[in-house]
Amino acid sequence: MASNLNLTRQECAARGDQLDVRSYRVALDLTGAPDDAKTFRSETTVVFDSTGDSTWLDLVADYVEEITINGETVAPFSYDGARVLLHDLTIGSNIVTVVAHCYYSRTGEGLHRFTDPEDDSTYLYTHCEPTDARRVFACFEQPDLKGEFTFEVTAPTGWVVRSNQPEVQASARGEHSVHTFAPTPPLSTYLIALIAGPYASVEDEWSVERADGTTQRIALTALCRRGMREHLEHEEIFEITKAGFSFYDSAFGYPFPWGLDPKDDAGHQVAKYDQVFVPEYNIGAMENPGLVTFKESYLFRGGATAIQRTSRSEVILHEMAHMWFGDLVTPKWWDDLWLKESFADLMGYQVSQEQTRFDQAWLQFATSRKLWAYAHDQLPTTHPVIARIDDLEAARQNFDGITYAKGASVLRQLQAIVGTDAFFAGSRDYFRDHAFGAATFNDLLTALQPHTEHDLHAWADLWLRTTTPTELTAHVSRGEDGSITELVVRQACTDRITGEEVVRPHAFRVAGYMVDGDRLTRFFAAELTLTGTQAELTEALGKRADLVVLNSGDLTYAICRLDDHSRETAAKYASTIEDDLDRGAVWTALWNLTRDGIVPAAEFVAAFSSQAPTEPNSMLLRIFAGQLKTAIGRYLPANERPQAWTQVAQLADAALSSAPAGSDLQRTWAEITAELGAHTDATTQSMRGLAGGTTPDGLELTDELRWQLATALVRRGVWHESDVDAVLAQDDTLIGRTHALTARAAAPAHAGQTWRRLVEDDLTNDEQRALLAGWALTGSGVEFSSDYLGLLDTVWTDRAQTMAQRLVIELFPTIDDNEAGREALAAVQRWYDEHPQAPAALRRVVLEQIDQAQRALRAQRAQKD
Repeated sequence: MASNLNLTRQECAARGDQLDVRSYRVALDLTGAPDDAKTFRSETTVVFDSTGDSTWLDLVADYVEEITINGETVAPFSYDGARVLLHDLTIGSNIVTVVAHCYYSRTGEGLHRFTDPEDDSTYLYTHCEPTDARRVFACFEQPDLKGEFTFEVTAPTGWVVRSNQPEVQASARGEHSVHTFAPTPPLSTYLIALIAGPYASVEDEWSVERADGTTQRIALTALCRRGMREHLEHEEIFEITKAGFSFYDSAFGYPFPWGLDPKDDAGHQVAKYDQVFVPEYNIGAMENPGLVTFKESYLFRGGATAIQRTSRSEVILHEMAHMWFGDLVTPKWWDDLWLKESFADLMGYQVSQEQTRFDQAWLQFATSRKLWAYAHDQLPTTHPVIARIDDLEAARQNFDGITYAKGASVLRQLQAIVGTDAFFAGSRDYFRDHAFGAATFNDLLTALQPHTEHDLHAWADLWLRTTTPTELTAHVSRGEDGSITELVVRQACTDRITGEEVVRPHAFRVAGYMVDGDRLTRFFAAELTLTGTQAELTEALGKRADLVVLNSGDLTYAICRLDDHSRETAAKYASTIEDDLDRGAVWTALWNLTRDGIVPAAEFVAAFSSQAPTEPNSMLLRIFAGQLKTAIGRYLPANERPQAWTQVAQLADAALSSAPAGSDLQRTWAEITAELGAHTDATTQSMRGLAGGTTPDGLELTDELRWQLATALVRRGVWHESDVDAVLAQDDTLIGRTHALTARAAAPAHAGQTWRRLVEDDLTNDEQRALLAGWALTGSGVEFSSDYLGLLDTVWTDRAQTMAQRLVIELFPTIDDNEAGREALAAVQRWYDEHPQAPAALRRVVLEQIDQAQRALRAQRAQKD
């Protein structure tokens, strides 16, 4: 029988109305994992009430061995590879047991198995969001059908085995041991978690004394594979973790509800909170209650930059916020995915900024995270923050910049509107009323509304149920002496879905800077509330302002434009603005003008060349350099790129030489030098020197930097296989081998081989990402445009959706404003028009790539105009 892995909103709603799940008991036999067994035995007993006599369990398995319903063996039974059909159920309580043999995964879904090439150790971990618990055990795979889970795991003796709850019993049976874990509180299937293997670990503890004299203690454990133990910076990780628990425990007013043991001898409540860093992960991190998983790249090999450490802090605190937003109270269906992700995103940055030493979190949010939101919100596939999700494939795709960053931006505004105290008071009511249940957006509004006089439903209609960023523009008139005679701020937004004009309330700050000698000095700052289409800022009249900055301090969600005089001033003096957030706002405005094809990309390149060498903040420098690569590689006309690459590579090489020894700026410039040098021969000799160890004073040649340089040198054709082998000999680790894949794939001569590996080989997530990173440097896209069209016909059925989506995006033909580029784009457009029956999720990705290509063409033509 043909299987259908997709699940629709409608059928899940009907099943949710019919069933009340009580409990699961899941027994997994993982003893064959070290021996490369194809499958593992999974036995599930689920207890539930039903108002109907039939339903189905979700399961993806090699085969089903046995099914019993209320003690009776079902023979024959119906299983189509995705669903186990259940008939003759009792109206009332039922007990169903399914014995199946499920696959170990190499692509991150379900139970992933990894064998470390460094010591041949085998490691297992689960990843189940949004619907991959069914790859581990039979279940009702939808978020509103929560149950209590008890796990029993048989694994090799000596392995570390952990799950959401603490272990309550372990018994050795020779070479194997059986681990039994305490039952969970009611939990959605996508949140179950398990790790098993010879993980290395470090422990600590956080505790809090309650008003009633009791103490809650949480045992903290950080884990990773043994080969990464030296890079497990547990002191910093625990420092962030403790700060998060202290904040959330107070602000949310609901004690940490997961990983609970029975009370100890002193009557204190004890809990555990594990954080494990795993290889070959297909996302960044996952909020499994009591056992959070992170991608291994959050463990840094060598000197890490400020942006890396700030990112790790934010992610740790984001996932911890989910223990309440998402785990304790779960969205009823994926329409309200934002209910957990937007809140967690906001909390990750806010708590990092306010409670840890990583106090550039809001800067990173403003200049990087929100640009992700703006980009997604401008696509033809944009959606409201509160989006209708019809099926699970659509749910997977809505883990995007709108759900995370736009939602966090507007929630930050909501917090400012109602006040921080009211915001958290409403949150506390929300947790109290819906603990261990499933909720909707209306439930949240019901909790928040009593704490404010503002009409939250009207606010939600404008911010959460519309699409497309507002565009804020400043219309400035200046007198002969440069003083402002008029400053009018206007807003405009046309909802890309409905075509209707949207006028949102914006409360923000406008700052004015004047050129004072060789730098910019802030001359005024004024608050402005914009509820209509325009408002005059009278506070600015008579004041000098060579540069007018809208959204100073990044208080609202909008794309802000610079007037012409401000743009010219910024290109010459941006790096002299003292305030980091204002400097970031100016650069963001310059970038959006470039990305939207309003000004030529050459202006952004010129501004970077002028201002980057004196940029004092390494985080901003890192972000601007990423935008620079896109500006040159996609938005400049192709014939102008060689000169631009040479110009900026030489600039980076010089800036590296003069950067303060041992500074974050020095490390950042070293990375930028390697990245830009991959596109020009002008700095090849310098890069060879760096790769050989001739580095400026204070610069550590880490394994990561050496691989970046090796990749660039292979791309330039001056290093070859033997050189890559030599670097690998110095770093013959899992990560080193992955970097070697990127370096070898960066050789243009290997483009055909790389393509074949990407579309034909059985790759892990890490291997696929590595090959795609090398492929991106070769510039071989258009030559493979016909192969790309063939790939579209099979990619969605042959691979996991995450990996298929990555291929569709990264292998999209390079589109330049020439005959070959226009023909390639037209061919993809024809495929889209002629395949209306292709999976909706695939069509969405293809349409987004077409839109990005059209944006690139507009930008290239802006240069010519």
